[in-house]
Amino acid sequence: MTQIGQAKKELIQIATTLKQTGLMFRGNHANLSARLDPVTMIMTRGGNVDHLDEDSFAIIRTDGTILEGEVMPAQAEIIQMHAAVYKARQSVGGIIHTHAPHATAFALAHEEIPIVYEPLMRFGITEAIPVIAWAPRGSDASVMGIIDAVNTKPGIAAVLLANHGVLAFGKSPTETAQLLATLDEAAELILQARLIGGEKPLPSQAFEQIEERKREFETANA
Repeated sequence: MTQIGQAKKELIQIATTLKQTGLMFRGNHANLSARLDPVTMIMTRGGNVDHLDEDSFAIIRTDGTILEGEVMPAQAEIIQMHAAVYKARQSVGGIIHTHAPHATAFALAHEEIPIVYEPLMRFGITEAIPVIAWAPRGSDASVMGIIDAVNTKPGIAAVLLANHGVLAFGKSPTETAQLLATLDEAAELILQARLIGGEKPLPSQAFEQIEERKREFETANA
């Protein structure tokens, strides 16, 4: 299977998983992309990703040039939202934007998601997930807000888009989907914890201890 074919297959599988787990909420709205090379990505062409197939994608350069396929007018405005993150972080291999319900609740409240849920640290997240000030979706102001957070906060792998949703980015599309699920899970649990006294912080050395524990197991199983 070609690289493009493999990327399409992976993104189709992820969209199915997002729907089954409720991470697209009720409208099945999302946009997913994968990096193909340093300057090229593949992205879903429409906003509803309920029934993706081989023709549901476009190949796009990170300068916004569409190389193959087409993007629906309503989706064209989000191309730079994905492209800018790929340009800012060469380690990113997959990006997902959804209206995951619990994370989006924090976006609506303009409240960052604190890192009090240990599984998030397994994705290298050490800083609270910030809220990007509202601006029209895909606008220069919105994209610049995202990139400012990406560049100044190395310990994040997602941002909340005020009054809108969440944008997550990871080493691969599959890892990004796992991260998104964990982030929404964290948001749900934090909201529940606030009913019984509120979330409590992790120890200051938690991330270093987790990383050391992971290295111990990697060495033992090498």
